[in-house]
Formats: sequence, structure tokens, C-alpha cells
Amino acid sequence: MKYTNLILGGLASVALSGCFSLPAGPAGPQGATGETGATGRVGATGYTGAAGSTGATGYTGATGSTGATGTAGPSGGAGATGDTGATGYTGATGATGAKGATGSGTIVVVPKN
Repeated sequence: MKYTNLILGGLASVALSGCFSLPAGPAGPQGATGETGATGRVGATGYTGAAGSTGATGYTGATGSTGATGTAGPSGGAGATGDTGATGYTGATGATGAKGATGSGTIVVVPKN
């Protein structure tokens, strides 16, 4: 029984300790900053290699010959011109009528609407 009471008491204290909380204390002082180590030296830059030469340009092939032009065929002859028909006779001219006497009357001109 002794152990049982001790175990029950221990469990009760653990269970009740979760119900109580105390405020946190003040923050402690900040620690000192460590020293920065020395920076190493930068190595020298290597030389750039020379650029290669450009290859030679190849030759252009010869141009082929143009084929011969064919001969043109003969032109056809022009057709014959037809005969002109005969000209008819001109009729006789009629006689001119006699002139009337000139009067001294008045001429009336009626305009069209």
C-alpha cells in the first residue's frame, strides 16, 4: 500500500501541475558576437585562349549553257482583197422653184411654249 499511495500521489501532482502556470522570468543578456575569420585571397584569372581561324570558302560551280532557240514557222499569206462593187448613177437634180416677190408686209414670230 505504501507504494500505491506514493504512486497515486505522484500521479495527482503531475496531473495538477499542468493546471498551474507561472509567468516567464526576464530575458537574459545577449551573448557576445564571435570574431569573423580572415578572408582568403582570390586566385589569378587564367588567360583566354586564341580564337580559331575561319575555314576557306569553297568555289562556286560554273553556270550551265542555255539551250538553242527554235526557228519560227513561216507566216501565212494574206487573203485576197475582194472587188469593189460598181457605183450606181446619181439621179438628176430637180429644177429650182421661182422666187416670190419681196413684200413689205410684217412678219409675226410666234414662240413655242
